[in-house]
Amino acid sequence: MFVLILTYKKPLEIIDQYVVEHRQYLDECYAQKIILISGPQIPRSGGIIILTVKTREQLQKFIEQDPFFIHDVADYQSIEFDPIKSQPQLMQLLKNMV
Repeated sequence: MFVLILTYKKPLEIIDQYVVEHRQYLDECYAQKIILISGPQIPRSGGIIILTVKTREQLQKFIEQDPFFIHDVADYQSIEFDPIKSQPQLMQLLKNMV
């Protein structure tokens, strides 16, 4: 599992030009059960995405298809982790997603 931290590298006026396209891409990934949760940082300087992908190769493929990456408006930092503990409901949800 990966936590992906996006940091905008363009002003929000430019970011906003690609938000709809970015969120449509995220919707596709939610439908494929690739994403567990996502949302903007507060203040709005980027976003956070928690993905259920298992490999760095899958993560890289996800990033390269993101409109924010394609339009070069965000930087990406990833953190891989092993979710061994959570609330029981979340652990059951994770088991159903993979």
